[in-house]
Amino acid sequence: MLGFIIFLIILFLALLYLFLISPRLKDRADMDMLLVDYAHRGLWNEQYPENSLPAFARAAESGFGIELDIQLTKDKRIVVFHDYDLVRMCGAEKKISELTYRELCEYRLGGSAFGIPTLAEVLKLVDGRVPLLIELKGEDSDTELCKRAVSLLDKYQGAFSVESFNPLLLQWFKKYRPRYARGQLVTKVTKKTRKGSAIVGFALSNLLLNLLSRPDFIAVDGKIRKRPMIFICERLFGAKIFVWTVRNRRAYETCQRDERHSIFEKFIP
Repeated sequence: MLGFIIFLIILFLALLYLFLISPRLKDRADMDMLLVDYAHRGLWNEQYPENSLPAFARAAESGFGIELDIQLTKDKRIVVFHDYDLVRMCGAEKKISELTYRELCEYRLGGSAFGIPTLAEVLKLVDGRVPLLIELKGEDSDTELCKRAVSLLDKYQGAFSVESFNPLLLQWFKKYRPRYARGQLVTKVTKKTRKGSAIVGFALSNLLLNLLSRPDFIAVDGKIRKRPMIFICERLFGAKIFVWTVRNRRAYETCQRDERHSIFEKFIP
């Protein structure tokens, strides 16, 4: 009798785990145009910085999809920039959220002549030539970025998807823009990469909050691409898998062999 009870407990926990990590199963978004390889923050190099208009232009002209990052300025303009502060790319100890767009225009990317673009500028530049993989930045429950992004994306004629580490932002799209393809970003969360609850960090690291986002695809850190949760989402549930960040041909060829799509940088496939 005890053995049977233990079996039921194990079965329940297994089914609960599958329920939590499950991607979207019904009425999935159309991803046919999105299943390509993506240039990480554009096709950048020493001359053309990451997340700059010329880096995006190079990617579009080369026929690669473009991965980019968006966040809000103090005056709620959507800009394309990865870090929450300007230290690495602009040499200033300022946060994007603390500056207005006009103030942000004073800074240049990586010592170049190029400034920080807006999402509207990038959409106009790409103009549907290649698919876009748009990462929404944000570590709390504020969904203002989502609301402002759709005012532009609803009008955009090209192929695009949204992704985020934050399942609460994806949950907003699940509710208000269910036809948008959405992807859950995942990596191993540590105290260095994320402050706050260790339990939440564990849940994010193991896709347990897919319950909220119900993504169409998983964008996985290449370092953890072999974890069982990725295999389950891909093979059992049929979710598409994108791998980041692929930095050499060997890793790229591994993704091709595994029939996964690459988000690449520092080389051209």
